[in-house]
Amino acid sequence: MNSFVHLLLWLGLAFSAPQSGTPALAPASQPQYAGSQECATCHEDLSNAFRKNTHIRLDRPVASETGHACESCHGPGKEHAESADITKIRSFKTLTPQRSASFCLDCHQKDATHSNRLFDVHTRKSVTCTSCHSVHNAAPRTNLLTKTTTDLCASCHPSARARFNRPFSHNIKADIMNCASCHAPHGGSSPVRPQLLASHANDNSCLNCHGDKRGPFTFEHMPMKFEGCAGCHEPHGSANPRMLVRSEVRQLCLECHTNSKSTFGRTPPAFHDLRSERFRNCTICHTKIHGSHTNAAFLR
Repeated sequence: MNSFVHLLLWLGLAFSAPQSGTPALAPASQPQYAGSQECATCHEDLSNAFRKNTHIRLDRPVASETGHACESCHGPGKEHAESADITKIRSFKTLTPQRSASFCLDCHQKDATHSNRLFDVHTRKSVTCTSCHSVHNAAPRTNLLTKTTTDLCASCHPSARARFNRPFSHNIKADIMNCASCHAPHGGSSPVRPQLLASHANDNSCLNCHGDKRGPFTFEHMPMKFEGCAGCHEPHGSANPRMLVRSEVRQLCLECHTNSKSTFGRTPPAFHDLRSERFRNCTICHTKIHGSHTNAAFLR
């Protein structure tokens, strides 16, 4: 039995061993790099502008070879340089949004701003990186955006931009803040509001500026707990003071504080005679309307 096994092993080795005089199969040819200097021969304008670009750090020479900054994104380019055939180089204009983003994420997937790409509305809508970013942009400190942040967002969200023209709004016209001050363009951490920045790990992004409204409070106002700031305020702009959703405070409060059984609030006491002006602005007395540590009625 052992001799039979040895015979099989010998036959296997004999057939698998290369015959003398028979050349071994040549390995498949690997794509060859041309180098950034070769790219600059035809793309001189892009090459000159790219020297001010943050991606120029990819152009560091490796050993005796020239830098490959261009080919880090576009792939090996020697065949393209020799033939001038556009199909022999990776062009981001012809890639699908998902494929295009995947090449950017090869380097940027560990960035903190990209940690929530699975929750990103832009990703689900096939808005790719190059829809907002110009990788060859030479302008410093622009995050390689094709426009300013506000103008770029407004190109797809004109209705939101129009609300900032209302009498009461956040001041984006003076460049004090922009859309990215509240929104996370690459996806936020909240599945409920996926495009909002988080404050203090998981709170509403409004609290990044309005920290005095941050809880937890001993006595919580239910709209703040369940609806957040947008339950009473219009964050992009309003025709009403304090960006409220109603023109008068009492109108807003009475949407919950009525005799309806389906609301959160209790019915106001009988002495709240709304015919008298002193009772028409509820927050004159209930100043801690966002929450209180001392009074369940949110009194001052």
